[in-house]
Amino acid sequence: GEALEVNREVNCVTDFIHGCEDQLQKLKKQKEKGLLYGIPISIKDHINCKGHISSGGMVKFLGQVKEEDSVIVQVLKHQGGIPFVKTNIPQTMINYDCSNPIFGQTLNPLNLQKSPGGSSGGEGALIAGGGSILGIGSDVAGSIRLPSSFCGLCGLKPTGNRISPPGCSDRPFVLAVTGVLGPMARDVDSLALCMKALLCQEMFQLDPTVPPIPFDEQVRLRGTPISPPAHQQR
Repeated sequence: GEALEVNREVNCVTDFIHGCEDQLQKLKKQKEKGLLYGIPISIKDHINCKGHISSGGMVKFLGQVKEEDSVIVQVLKHQGGIPFVKTNIPQTMINYDCSNPIFGQTLNPLNLQKSPGGSSGGEGALIAGGGSILGIGSDVAGSIRLPSSFCGLCGLKPTGNRISPPGCSDRPFVLAVTGVLGPMARDVDSLALCMKALLCQEMFQLDPTVPPIPFDEQVRLRGTPISPPAHQQR
């Protein structure tokens, strides 16, 4: 409901993922609860999802319905997450705005005169508007970091090849910098939880090219700001 409300105002959702209600029923019967149990998760348009298109904002991909979920979607589901919407991007995704000829312009919910940034702009707008609490964007040259900044959110661009790629093999260009998927949310703890959930055996088995290194909670905690030495405190 919230996602629909936000979408009406800022035009950030490209598709609702059918079957998410069935998935919730299936989850309730499972004995083991994953780290993302019951959390609705929004995903960027180009991440492959069974029965849906990955348009990249380009008309030529509109007829190509994907036959299987990309690894990240499989892992999110394995951890109890519920991918429920796909979100808007700029055409070709090499842009810091968020507009394309198919789905139109996405606006910034904090100021409708402004852009939410790109290319994960639909994610930024939906999460900032209160329509999602956790989303998956992607970043080559700022595509998670810019919308996170423009929309007042937290985002993480992981190290290259840390998370299995989106599964779209139709990319019309080759990039010199590795594109990576990463989480976007309202706080850092949500990003950490998402990374911890993604970096699991399931991911390493489904994509053997991803180094099987789990999330290191200690490294994150070492990054916590500490008080200055007593003699510097005023």
